[in-house]
Amino acid sequence: MDTNLNEIDTVRLNDAGDAIEIIDQTLLPEKIEVLSLSDQHDIWHAINLLQVRGAPAIGITAGFALYLAAREIAGEMICDSPDHVTRDLFFEKLREAKDYLNSSRPTAVNLSWALNRVENVATDFAQNNKNCNCDMIKELVELMKNEALDIYNEDIEVCKKIGEYALTLVKKGDGLITHCNAGKLATVRYGTATSVMYLGQERGYDLKIYCDETRPLLQGARLTAFELASSGMDVTLLCDNMSASLMKTGGIKAAFVGCDRVAANGDAANKIGTSMLALAAKRNNIPFYVCAPTSTIDMSTPTGKDIVIEQRDGSEVTDMWYKHPMSPKGIKVYNPAFDVTEADLITGIITENGIFKPGDLPL
Repeated sequence: MDTNLNEIDTVRLNDAGDAIEIIDQTLLPEKIEVLSLSDQHDIWHAINLLQVRGAPAIGITAGFALYLAAREIAGEMICDSPDHVTRDLFFEKLREAKDYLNSSRPTAVNLSWALNRVENVATDFAQNNKNCNCDMIKELVELMKNEALDIYNEDIEVCKKIGEYALTLVKKGDGLITHCNAGKLATVRYGTATSVMYLGQERGYDLKIYCDETRPLLQGARLTAFELASSGMDVTLLCDNMSASLMKTGGIKAAFVGCDRVAANGDAANKIGTSMLALAAKRNNIPFYVCAPTSTIDMSTPTGKDIVIEQRDGSEVTDMWYKHPMSPKGIKVYNPAFDVTEADLITGIITENGIFKPGDLPL
């Protein structure tokens, strides 16, 4: 199904409540296609293959996915033995589904956060309802659905609040730089790092936006530049190694990036190359802000050194964007998906609850 990017949410539960609809981001910007997913394996692959990506969007997808898993488990159990629905069997299968979904991407904390949140609703309900029967299981599944929808709706409000706080840090006509995609395509709407840009556009700020390409998957070029330009913003694309040169011209007043996990000490993991942008900003006295919903802050991870960094296939560097391989056959490739920006390089972390110093997080 083809559609206009600005007419749909990045991820949503369909009206029938039996499938997740996502924009297939691997096809952008050449083609806008919405996928309808209900099978757990298809959802796992959609997260793993970056058809849906961005920490908040991954979390929303995971919440819906666990609800769909519960719906399927309940349907099978009730059909197989309507008079012998067992609590233990239901939760055994639910935990299997949760663990499977959680294995799709290791770095984005929103994945496990959303899975835990939706599972906890089921666990709490079951503990308060000792009689396990078909009606109880059906009610439990409905509660999981509502919790997943709450995560979806909260994301919209959270992103808008982040944008409101971020907008207090910029002036009309400012040049802003961002890395990777922390935009609408990484959330439901607005984005995290781009929420300041969307709200600024709505309010006549005439901001000048600069997007790093973001190697090797080009999420800045394919996604951020595409979505912001589609919304009518003034957008300029640059290669990752050009940001320091651009900053020296005085055209950049602030950097806004998203992240996949913030450690307890304020270190932040984001798409590879973010730390280089932060170093360039520090050298040029440009404020560097990380935009992060509180759900992305992981107080159980002490520092950035404790964040698991996903290593991806080397072909993304050597082959993916070229008609012919652009490196020697068999060459070893270092291809981490993320790097960690240390807290001392971060001016502030912008959440839905306000702007905080990295060492003074709101949890």
